[in-house]
Amino acid sequence: MTRYLAGRLGYYAALLLAAVFLSYVLTGSALGPRAYFEAKQPRPSAASVDRQLTALNLNDRTPVVERFGTWAGGLLRGDLGRTIHGTAVNDEFGRRIWVSLRLLLVGSLLGMLLGVAAGAWSAVRQYRISDRLLTVFSFVLLSTPVFLVALLLKNGAIAAKDAAGHEVVPFTGYETPNLAGGLGTHLADWALHLLLPTLSLALGGLAAYSRYQRATMLDVLGADYLRTARAKGLTRGRALVRHGLRTAVIPMTTMFAYAFLGLFTGAAITETVFGWHGMGEWFIQAVNEQDVNSVAAVNLFAAVVVLAAGLLADTLHAALDPRVRTA
Repeated sequence: MTRYLAGRLGYYAALLLAAVFLSYVLTGSALGPRAYFEAKQPRPSAASVDRQLTALNLNDRTPVVERFGTWAGGLLRGDLGRTIHGTAVNDEFGRRIWVSLRLLLVGSLLGMLLGVAAGAWSAVRQYRISDRLLTVFSFVLLSTPVFLVALLLKNGAIAAKDAAGHEVVPFTGYETPNLAGGLGTHLADWALHLLLPTLSLALGGLAAYSRYQRATMLDVLGADYLRTARAKGLTRGRALVRHGLRTAVIPMTTMFAYAFLGLFTGAAITETVFGWHGMGEWFIQAVNEQDVNSVAAVNLFAAVVVLAAGLLADTLHAALDPRVRTA
């Protein structure tokens, strides 16, 4: 298994290099920071704009591959460059990364675990009223855009506040400013602020994972090895969990890696709706401001977390399927 994971790690490292290079080249070619400076009032001279762009490594008259080389050299030293406003990208990156990771990790894991459990339970109770209700619920969620789910949750929290006369569940920001108290108080506050944004991401994951898990679980319910396990004395529940669910979960580990990118896209919208100043919100702002270095930093973050999700999926796959470990 160690050799298998080492090979996958090398593969993902190569993918990361390719993803970072392509994303920078596309970003540097598509965005126009020159227009941002030329639109200022009073309008600066062309020479002044050129000096500012060169100082920030954003000059479109320098070949984009050369600009990437300068940016990559700084990246190897731990320097992500300067924003279009002249501030350090590192400072903004360090402030926002933990905000987004908190939301992405909890939302993805919660959606996956609930989806797998719901899908397996639905398959075991095939065609019963509970199965049909879960199917309808899943398809409604799958057909509902992420931003609409987020807005419905936020409006519900606002309505609850109006009805109760006080805030029941926080619906903006990721912490209460100037909150007094110890670690327990702050952890509880973070959890409450995390509730609605996490639900907006996890509900979509629950719907998607439950559909796939139901289909894979149905494929193994009539398998010979389940009948053999029952013949050896295992109860139906233990046989389903120890042999059926373990086999049915294997395809889901692969899906997890690909679904994580969609989750990151949804998080950008969710952060904006709930006022979370994370990587998604920063990405939208950076694109609007033609800020190449900031967009490149967010793309780097996205590539790392998606490929890390892929490595995690490969690890789970190897742990669940002995054939992978001996390949």
